Amino acid sequence: MDVRDFDFHLPPELIAQEPAPDRGASRLLYVDRAHARLTHTQVTALPDLLRAGDLVVVNNTRVFPARLLGRRVPSGGAVECLLVRRLAPPDSQSNYSDYLPRVNSQSIKSDLWEALVHPGQKLHPGARVVFAGTATIHGEILEQKFSGRRIIRLWTDDGSSLDAAIDAIGHVPLPPYIKRADRSADHERYQTIFARQRGSVAAPTAGLHFTPSLIEALGRHGVSVTEITLHVGYGTFQPVRAEQVEEHHVEAERYTISDRAAVAINCALDESRRIIAVGTTTTRTHESAARASGGRVRAGSASTDLFIYPGFSFRVLGGLLTNFHLPRSSLLMLVSAFAGRERVLSAYHAAVAARYRFYSYGDAMLIL
Repeated sequence: MDVRDFDFHLPPELIAQEPAPDRGASRLLYVDRAHARLTHTQVTALPDLLRAGDLVVVNNTRVFPARLLGRRVPSGGAVECLLVRRLAPPDSQSNYSDYLPRVNSQSIKSDLWEALVHPGQKLHPGARVVFAGTATIHGEILEQKFSGRRIIRLWTDDGSSLDAAIDAIGHVPLPPYIKRADRSADHERYQTIFARQRGSVAAPTAGLHFTPSLIEALGRHGVSVTEITLHVGYGTFQPVRAEQVEEHHVEAERYTISDRAAVAINCALDESRRIIAVGTTTTRTHESAARASGGRVRAGSASTDLFIYPGFSFRVLGGLLTNFHLPRSSLLMLVSAFAGRERVLSAYHAAVAARYRFYSYGDAMLIL
């Protein structure tokens, strides 16, 4: 399958640089597969578009301020570090045991991270950096990895909580297609109302449209909501570089399904009720769990590198609420696997013609 089959033209001015003024104020393109019909409406119409008995599944991951800005030591040159994935504590990995920082012969508590750093050509193993503000974080590059990535060790002067220091001085890692610096308002607006489990470098953006009043309205219509967790990694922005879809691989991401969520999802499956995924992260989570357990969803934690593209056999998904995605992206391929490539591209062309707002801070599409 040719990657070019998932291309479309998007005028740059339709890429949303700011969120809607209010949560729940976004437009919604409803794709009715059964009747081959498109309807232009608002996210607030969601309770009327779903039916009693539907189960809505959301992702409760929380974005942390993973972008650190600092300087090299001792030169003072500017440094940018995007924390991609926390690794095991360094004292548990013999490869890095010799690099543990020490004060008065006592090891300082530190963390290992996989990170993207800039300027990469100047940050080789042994390079030291510091990120300072209301808190101070020290770092040392330990290893160069693929695609410009580094293994970096981070620690605070006094051994205090590194997470607290990151929260104090880190910046919201807005997607690369948002061409502005992050602002204080993004710390709240780039989180869903479900965000509780810290660990993502990008928001599960379909969830950004929900408000407490919308959840209440869904409940009045007999629609229930349950939560899973998938921590979104930088791979969500990874372009498909292969020419053939089947040659692409997605990065593994960690997910957790609670006992409560597993019971709710399996009960809906047993009763042939629709399961509506809020976003591609939620879709990948419950489809991965179902594939691992013979069609059932088992509670627990695991990693998934599941790549969903046309031809995939869905075991859980009955409907999808999603934002609009990049051309040729794995996320667009996932949506096309559920709704059909031609139907999805037709909907995208309609959204462009109607001047919908695209990508993370943009409008939404509901596919039933």
